[in-house]
Amino acid sequence: MADGLRASDAEDAARLIALGLRPRQLPSRDVVYADLVRRHEQDPAFTDLVDAVAAGLGLAVLAVTRQSGAVLAAMTDSVFEMKIDDYAKRTALRDRQIEKVLHGVIHLAVAALSFPRPADLADDTYVGRVSVEQVDQAVREACRVLDERTAAADLNADPLQDSPGLEQVWRVYARRPSASATSAGRVTSDSTRGMTQKALRFLADQGFLHQVNDEGGGTFRTTPRYQVQVRELAAERAFDELIAMGVIHAGNPNGSIRASRPEPEGLPDV
Repeated sequence: MADGLRASDAEDAARLIALGLRPRQLPSRDVVYADLVRRHEQDPAFTDLVDAVAAGLGLAVLAVTRQSGAVLAAMTDSVFEMKIDDYAKRTALRDRQIEKVLHGVIHLAVAALSFPRPADLADDTYVGRVSVEQVDQAVREACRVLDERTAAADLNADPLQDSPGLEQVWRVYARRPSASATSAGRVTSDSTRGMTQKALRFLADQGFLHQVNDEGGGTFRTTPRYQVQVRELAAERAFDELIAMGVIHAGNPNGSIRASRPEPEGLPDV
């Protein structure tokens, strides 16, 4: 191969990508994985080869570190791309057309609660903690803020088509019950906490979160893999909208995050 690379180098590059596609596999638990990550850090030619092999598969390499391993993102139309309909099937959504949108808002809130400050995303040692209850409270608070702003602006009962992204779905979320229970005492899957629990468990299955307890539906901590993903999400307008509302902020310095209810007169403009 060109530039002194051999067929075995291509095999190693493909193996590193394959390991990155296994959500719960980490370099700290796999000697071969750790060696490949080390080579990626130290050998520029191998780094370029990994990028090229990934691109050929329709993948982008977001990061390769000893903490996160290889973090990959599927490009549009890649065979690895998880479309929203695929997500709906894997999380067993009942009303897909509505719940797909609601799950999008939930995932946005999880990311914002996990890393509410730019410094949190920049600090590789930072670990966020989120719970089902916190995420649901944060989204409902965002719904309340948007409701007040709509009323203050004397808008129609339905949100305008050209209004910010979050205003398109807040009414649907607010109408859903927070925690309806089944006859067995379980939270129903179509309640907002039930949907939030599904979303958080999906992220845990993907290696983005780690569940630390089951209280109140579950509390989760972030992983380095998720931090890399959220760095990409932070550039999205909807993420900025949610942060700018002031309903999410950092709690204590050890990474515990909570939602708070700001005073109406202190709300920033979006």
